[in-house]
Amino acid sequence: MSLIGPANPLRAMVVDDSAVVRGLITRMLESDPAIKVVASVSNGKLAVDNVERNNVEVVILDIEMPVMDGLTALPLLLKVDPKLQIIMASTLTLNNAEISLKALQAGAADYIPKPTTSREISGGMDFKHELLGKAKSLGEARRRSIGDKGAAAQTATAARPVAGARPAGGVRVGPAQFNLHATGPKNAKVLAIGSSTGGPQALFTVLKGLKAGNLGIPIIITQHMPAKFTTILAEHITRMSGWPASEAKDGDIIRPGHVLVAPGDFHMLIESKGTDKVVRLTQDPPENFCRPAVDPMFRSVSAAYGGHVLAVVLTGMGADGAKGGVDIVENGGTLIAQDEATSVVWGMPGAAAEKGICSAVLPVNDIAPSVIRFVSQGKI
Repeated sequence: MSLIGPANPLRAMVVDDSAVVRGLITRMLESDPAIKVVASVSNGKLAVDNVERNNVEVVILDIEMPVMDGLTALPLLLKVDPKLQIIMASTLTLNNAEISLKALQAGAADYIPKPTTSREISGGMDFKHELLGKAKSLGEARRRSIGDKGAAAQTATAARPVAGARPAGGVRVGPAQFNLHATGPKNAKVLAIGSSTGGPQALFTVLKGLKAGNLGIPIIITQHMPAKFTTILAEHITRMSGWPASEAKDGDIIRPGHVLVAPGDFHMLIESKGTDKVVRLTQDPPENFCRPAVDPMFRSVSAAYGGHVLAVVLTGMGADGAKGGVDIVENGGTLIAQDEATSVVWGMPGAAAEKGICSAVLPVNDIAPSVIRFVSQGKI
């Protein structure tokens, strides 16, 4: 049941030095009766002054502003309200992508590329869909975290593997449950990870934990991000985790011990070519409103590797990865999902868990040890 609606709308604040952009974002947000913009200000200092006064829940925060920029305002806003959900808004430049990644590490919940062309500003339907989806998903997550701490703790406990769980084949399970699939464990030859909202921080946590395990298998990642952002993400993965990582290019050979990140605006597929597995990048239509999307990566890696796939679905809004996860499990592979208590938004991992295809639903800090155990011993 949704905690946000016309009778109890989400309280949002828009922070941007451009009156035109503030007006555009405000109109888009308030086109949904479940959202009310309670403040619209032109710099970070005014944002800090207004957040508590207006009981703001979600902030759309520009990066480049006079008086006080977004990155400076971010920790001050979170000091006022640690549960505040902040979406960084920036134009698509490498510098702004770098700043947005730093903002995520500093506590921002998500990011959104601002429309820049006249077509995007006048139409902007893709931007509007993304803006509304992220604002409402993060608002729901905030209200649940504040209003139902007991349920979150129960989820974390219930998400632990239980002996004797039933096979997954077609069985639907509750949000805090999982099933062990019926096929026996196969040695994993690739680790495929899908993530979205809150994903970068979850990825850093998992990959740092995996570095100690000397996996010896390749890692492929689809994180919902626009172009340029994925370039910076790959650089941050290397910097934060020690894994050699790069943005994937068409024709790249999948190599053990290397991380490949799907580039923004391209689906990343894996196919067999002789004895090699290679990357194929496509601009096929978006799936789940996303390109890159997790489902096509999961489908292709399952076709290329058969039952030797270990997949992980991390935090993110929507249900991307659940359908592709079914392919992986039905083909003999194994799927792990992040639990609700540690997810910024339990959309993607929750959708996988509810399909009954997960071998485990785990807190983010427990995922790396489980992956290492599975790769080395064949069990979660």
